[in-house]
Amino acid sequence: MWGLLLALAALAPSVGLGLGAPSASVLGLIPSATTEATGSTPAPRSGPAQPSGKANATSEQQIRIRVIKKKKVIVKKRKKLIRPSPPVTAKPMVTTSPTRSPNRPEKQEPGCPPLGLESLRVSDSQFEASSSQSFGLGPHRGRLNIQSGLEDGDLYDGAWCAEQQDTEPWFQVDARNPIRFSGIVTQGRNSIWRYDWVTSYKVQFSNDSRTWWTSRNHSSGMDAVFPANSDPETPVLNLLPEPQVARFIRLLPQTWFQEGAPCLRAEILACPVSDPNDLPPEAHSLGSSDPLDFRHHNYKAMRKLMKEVNEQCPNITRIYSIGKSYQGLKLYVMEMSDKPGEHELGEPEVRYVAGMHGNEALGRELLLLLMQFLCHEFLRGNPRVTRLLTEMRIHLLPSMNPDGYETAYRRGSELVGWAEGRWNHQGIDLNHNFADLNTPLWDAEDDGLVPHIFPNHHVPLPTYYTLPNATVAPETRAVIEWMKRIPFVLSANLHGGELVVSYPFDMTRTPWAARELTPTPDDAVFRWLSTVYAGTNRVMQDTDRRPCHNQDFSLHGNIINGADWHTVPGSMNDFSYLHTNCFEVTVELSCDKFPHENELPQEWENNKEALLTYLEQVRMGITGVVRDKDTQLGIADAVIAVEGINHDVTTAWGGDYWRLLTPGDYTVTASAEGYHSVTQTCRVPFEEGPVPCNFMLTKTPKQRLRELLAAGVKVPPDLRRRLERLRGQKD
Repeated sequence: MWGLLLALAALAPSVGLGLGAPSASVLGLIPSATTEATGSTPAPRSGPAQPSGKANATSEQQIRIRVIKKKKVIVKKRKKLIRPSPPVTAKPMVTTSPTRSPNRPEKQEPGCPPLGLESLRVSDSQFEASSSQSFGLGPHRGRLNIQSGLEDGDLYDGAWCAEQQDTEPWFQVDARNPIRFSGIVTQGRNSIWRYDWVTSYKVQFSNDSRTWWTSRNHSSGMDAVFPANSDPETPVLNLLPEPQVARFIRLLPQTWFQEGAPCLRAEILACPVSDPNDLPPEAHSLGSSDPLDFRHHNYKAMRKLMKEVNEQCPNITRIYSIGKSYQGLKLYVMEMSDKPGEHELGEPEVRYVAGMHGNEALGRELLLLLMQFLCHEFLRGNPRVTRLLTEMRIHLLPSMNPDGYETAYRRGSELVGWAEGRWNHQGIDLNHNFADLNTPLWDAEDDGLVPHIFPNHHVPLPTYYTLPNATVAPETRAVIEWMKRIPFVLSANLHGGELVVSYPFDMTRTPWAARELTPTPDDAVFRWLSTVYAGTNRVMQDTDRRPCHNQDFSLHGNIINGADWHTVPGSMNDFSYLHTNCFEVTVELSCDKFPHENELPQEWENNKEALLTYLEQVRMGITGVVRDKDTQLGIADAVIAVEGINHDVTTAWGGDYWRLLTPGDYTVTASAEGYHSVTQTCRVPFEEGPVPCNFMLTKTPKQRLRELLAAGVKVPPDLRRRLERLRGQKD
């Protein structure tokens, strides 16, 4: 019986029964012949099954296959698939029989890091192909996870695709130096209009691009044929039977999806090798001189690291939790200040939030690196860091969506794909889950109700959003309560998958518009904040870099109004601006959402200066305390209005406030219930601020009377006569 099953697995790719590598694993009997021979590790798959090859086995073999009843099981499995149309082969596949034990592990971790197709370390000039359907489908588009535009046929399609008449297509990458190739990760074409993916391929190597040798199976010595994709998006990893040292690598598609074309996106796994005429391998590695923990941290490792930082710098750090995820993981925050746990009068509160989308892992690691860096540099006496920690209170939330991150982490940096782990465990996109406060504000503005009847700041939550059955994730609720407890002034929301800084509004004002320029009343401030980060980020300032996907943001300084990019109702940026005093932007940190950990040192260097400089922008504008003239006590919730800007801020519980403004002269009014308003001119210079702009407010007679009556004090004669005159005027 085993011999028959082995023969079945070996022949499956070429006899048209849909019994490729995934099917063998489903049966739980034996590993697939191709998987064993090549050491491949296909990711879990969805969509159509593996290709059914043309029959090129003997008739006796075909008879033996027909009597095997397991075929019925496979057919039943295939009926559940979304796309029923089976793929076809372009040419026969070459496989060999398995010789290993059926106990082979299901998952093999790649031993070498990515060459850098996805992260753009490999330039467009290093790609070549046998043919391309168009420039937008050229070999430079064959990068793992690259995203197409909305329209096919433009300059930014979602894969490399060979011409239909190309009978021997190939896709080639030049590493520029000899390197040890160990594996390949592939995807199909990213498109909302077409289904194209390669289902199997061979691999060749060369040192001069003229003489080539092919990766071979150990057991048979024949050319290895690697199982590729069964849907466009799921990454599939294949490890080479034996690593190969070469300069060039070629992928030669053998089969592809029916009615489609040979299209693929790829990442190449490779390790550096010693070159007697060059520097040692470690000299080529990406690095940082900072002594930090450059690796990916799951939930347990993240907690451990934060605790270590706290123990190393107990006088300037505090760890606290703002709530729990849907699966019960705590949302930990690292607070860093010279007096942690205490809001100091006149000291602004700033925050960084990362991991809103769980698969966008770089922001999480950057915040873990930032807290280590601030601790180390404070202990070393770094004056810049010391000033940061003594003049502001910094809050770092590295993982807003820990459930999603754990899902992505288990898949690994090269196999997580574009979307797995993005949502929380309930399937909610947290960046669309905050209350839409834009619509009620804009409706009130259209009706002429703002700001006298409807506020232009601290817009209240809609009733529907506060109901017990409202679709609000626990992570979202936790962050909202956090925003209410702490008077944040400045924030950045760290994302991944692009290289751009976007600023509010994120939602288009015209209903149903996919994109539309929709600035806030503080557009000048938001553009400044965005430019500061983009202008100090190393990669964003690289004039030679290519666009990540389908838009070249460098044409506009690597910043964009969020709504002019794509509309996002219920974003955290818009909510933060409209419901609190906090100005927040979104930073898209890297083309690669989940970079390999060997790239983390360089990513840290790319963003370190930007992270520090952005924090320092909280000093831009005016600050002060609004006090009661009689008692000298601070007045909470006083409103600070700037003439010409239809967005106010309020004071914290001690009466202190911060108003971010660009340089210029401003007419500022402070008002509070029960007090006479006071207006003064405040100048914001180009030099680093903030500029003090304090206010003393005097109680109105009515307020004084209320307080006296509440205290049981006899009303003074002068106040009684004044009140009688006011009553007479009303009569």
